[in-house]
Amino acid sequence: MKLTLGPLLYYWPRATTLAFYEAVAGWPVDVVYLGEAVCGRRHELRAADWLSLAALMLEAGKTPVLASQALIESAGDLAAARRLVESGCLTEAGDLGAVQLAREAGVAFVAGSQLNLYNGATLDWMVRAGAIRWLPPLELGGSAIAAVLAEATLPIETEVFGHGRLPLAHSARCFTARHHSLNKDSCEFVCQQHPDGLMVLTQDEQPFLRLNGIQTQSAACHALWDHLDELGELGVSHLRISPQANHTGDIVAAYAARLRGEAVTPDWARWNPEGLVDGYWRGTAGIAAPQGQAA
Repeated sequence: MKLTLGPLLYYWPRATTLAFYEAVAGWPVDVVYLGEAVCGRRHELRAADWLSLAALMLEAGKTPVLASQALIESAGDLAAARRLVESGCLTEAGDLGAVQLAREAGVAFVAGSQLNLYNGATLDWMVRAGAIRWLPPLELGGSAIAAVLAEATLPIETEVFGHGRLPLAHSARCFTARHHSLNKDSCEFVCQQHPDGLMVLTQDEQPFLRLNGIQTQSAACHALWDHLDELGELGVSHLRISPQANHTGDIVAAYAARLRGEAVTPDWARWNPEGLVDGYWRGTAGIAAPQGQAA
């Protein structure tokens, strides 16, 4: 099973982002997803910067993949997706508009988790359109993914979101800007103030969700650490780690060692103090903590 680093979902300053990926070049990951996958207004890094980082990953022996936005809202967003598709680098299509661009260009792509692939017939359609790998919708558990793969008739690689805050939904509205009493078009890029998103609490002061611009995430960290053997039995080819502001390198190293068969004792209390969940994988509420751990 190959280890992948998903696209950066947060809006970090340019220097922070570049330093992060310089470190990633030395990490034990096989595939690195690059690009702005959330909001077209985020422009600390431009297309040329992402392509430069893709070249850096190639030099480091990794496979770069350019991720498109999960919600293409404007002609500018569509043009940005077209530049990715035409770059010569493999692209992750986060929106059907990006799928169409890849089909028109006759290039292969990765089918992102937001494409609503819930049955084998739809997955086969994506393969015929050019998909070589798919990331199942994040709420699908192991048995549901197995059912989709059993229905499909065409071969395709399967990548599973293995560790990180789940991107649950996207909206045309920016809830981070609204929290700061700003309009989306004059947001002042306040999401940079929240490098791991903005936590939302219930009236009982319990963590509920995490706001990340136009994206809504899980409050806790989804983790499939206890299910790696099941992933292998299912035929999963790639396991995705989603970047966070701190300890991403430690998390990657722990998973890489575990996949090599080494004994590892991860420091989850320090790396993910917001807690871990794995309910979706087990076919229950996504907010459910791993069995044997407190919710």
